[in-house]
Amino acid sequence: MVNSSQFPYFLLTAYLDMGYLKYFCFVVVLLLYIVIVVANALLIVTICMKSSLHEPMYVFLCSLLVNELYGSAGLFPFLLLQITSDTHTVSRSMCFLQIYCLHTYASVEFCNLAVMSYDRYLAICCPLHYKARLTSNKVALLIALTWLYSFLKFLITLCLNLRLTLCGNIIDLLYCQNYYVVKLACSDTTVNNIYGLYGTFLTVLVPLIPILFSYSKILRVCLVGSKETRQKAVSTCTPHLASLINFSFGCCFEIFQSRFNMSSVPRILRIVLSLYFLTIQPLFNPIIYGLRLSKIRQMCRNVL
Repeated sequence: MVNSSQFPYFLLTAYLDMGYLKYFCFVVVLLLYIVIVVANALLIVTICMKSSLHEPMYVFLCSLLVNELYGSAGLFPFLLLQITSDTHTVSRSMCFLQIYCLHTYASVEFCNLAVMSYDRYLAICCPLHYKARLTSNKVALLIALTWLYSFLKFLITLCLNLRLTLCGNIIDLLYCQNYYVVKLACSDTTVNNIYGLYGTFLTVLVPLIPILFSYSKILRVCLVGSKETRQKAVSTCTPHLASLINFSFGCCFEIFQSRFNMSSVPRILRIVLSLYFLTIQPLFNPIIYGLRLSKIRQMCRNVL
């Protein structure tokens, strides 16, 4: 049995030999990262500066945008470094750090979207009790629980992975991913697999329950409510639903790619889609919320 200490680094084999074209890719990825940082930071600054936006919906949105910056920071600097490198290796410690960052990003994203769906449910279905149910203290508590829950939950997974003995160091991806590292293990991974399924349940189904509950109630109110109620629901729920569907699509493909044989899918398409939920979501959210929510759109103009 080969001891994992013989592999101080992992080799990422999904990078193509592009020659001088890699510098063009570097510029494209750098510009994309700059746009993501500027767009999310602009909305965060706008929400923080304007007291009229210190409402639960916008505070939850601010938490969501902070998470986009957090997830982007876990991927883009790493990608920029790897694109210009000729070896495409990453140290063991850096690999596990990236795994922790990207997985907690995904969990925080789902939990944030779940909390935002509950906020929309209260605003549309219980408008008279909205401020009483969502006080500033409750908003702060929900945001804190969202982040702590995600960080502590995956910390257990990370500790289980660190104890594994690995028999290889080749990862056929552009970045480190938890399941691919576990597949390199030659020691028993039963506990990892069981907790991995349990962790997936906690990450997906726990946030999904309040989302389904909230939108079932919203749909019922829209069916029997007035035209004004339906317009309010459409205007405030459309960005949230679009963000949820977009992120779910990217996560589903990443899960399918890691669990099933995707060799029939063109390699370039697999590479692009593997980066989808980490690149499009941080770009998509500030655009869709900035365009759809008129109050934020007007405040951004004032800030600029």
